[in-house]
Amino acid sequence: MKKRTRNLLIGIIAAITLVTATCAGGIYYLLFAPQFHPDRTVYVYIDRDDTADSIYNKVYRQGKAKCFQGFLWMAAYRDYPQHIHTGRYAIRPGENVYHVFSRLCRGYQEPTNLTIGSVRTLDRLARNVGRQLMIDSLEVISLLTDTLFLQQMGYTEATLPALFIPDTYQVYWDMSAKGFMERMAQEHRKFWNEERLRKTQAIGLTPIEVSTLASIVEEETNDRDEKPLVAGLYLNRLRIGMPLQADPTVKFAQQDFALRRITNAHLTVDSPYNTYRHPGLPPGPIRIPTPVGLDAVLNPAEHNYLYMCAKEDFSGTHNFAATLAEHNKNARRYWNALNKRKIYK
Repeated sequence: MKKRTRNLLIGIIAAITLVTATCAGGIYYLLFAPQFHPDRTVYVYIDRDDTADSIYNKVYRQGKAKCFQGFLWMAAYRDYPQHIHTGRYAIRPGENVYHVFSRLCRGYQEPTNLTIGSVRTLDRLARNVGRQLMIDSLEVISLLTDTLFLQQMGYTEATLPALFIPDTYQVYWDMSAKGFMERMAQEHRKFWNEERLRKTQAIGLTPIEVSTLASIVEEETNDRDEKPLVAGLYLNRLRIGMPLQADPTVKFAQQDFALRRITNAHLTVDSPYNTYRHPGLPPGPIRIPTPVGLDAVLNPAEHNYLYMCAKEDFSGTHNFAATLAEHNKNARRYWNALNKRKIYK
């Protein structure tokens, strides 16, 4: 009888052990075995409109899940529909359900690259940001045109382009419009270090004025080596009180950036950006200048040039002159080249 009882106990223990091992193996398979098999790391974007079901579909489809039941079990156990975090989340080849779900549930998202370009208008900037982040471009525009918010940041709508430093930054995809502006202010402070601020004082300008002049320089030339020459020319004009007479500011005033030939009719436009009619710098940058353009103004070439004219070979570079007579000769060659190509506007 004792032997029979002992064998029964052994059988029960063996059965329990087998069931436990089977359950443990099943749990391990569902939660800790590799279940996601994308060809490469993929990213699931969760925005404010997503529901739990839409997220499950994204994770399953993009992650190429072999078995998804463990994910659904964890979602039910953790009440995931009440703990959805927006953001950009990575799924790597060979990952298990536990790690992927934990990142989503805890909001451990992956940063993304945000590229700020040297664009001409703030609405173009807002569209670019809206295409790269969860923020709607209208949210960005509303801040870029919010007078009180800009005043708190120390800018006006005209000077605001000076805030942005074109570069690629790592940010979180679901950052807010205000968070975006705060990050840009942080990068602005980082760019304008003590050395650059010292150079700014040396040329008698403020950082915003440097940005304004740099924007004109960059509209004048794409040639990196020529930018310090152009910057030096405009600084020479500012020092002697000579009008800048910069054609790019007239294009900005006209909001016609395709103009290739500035005529006397264009020069009559009544705008503070028309530097033929108004002395000194315009109210603000006519585009977002790049670090190259900004540094060209901070490190200008020293020369006595006061005039410049595009070269007649259409190379994108310029002929420089110290006297008006020399400049007029250069201008005639360029205008003749325009006429030859039948470019009249």
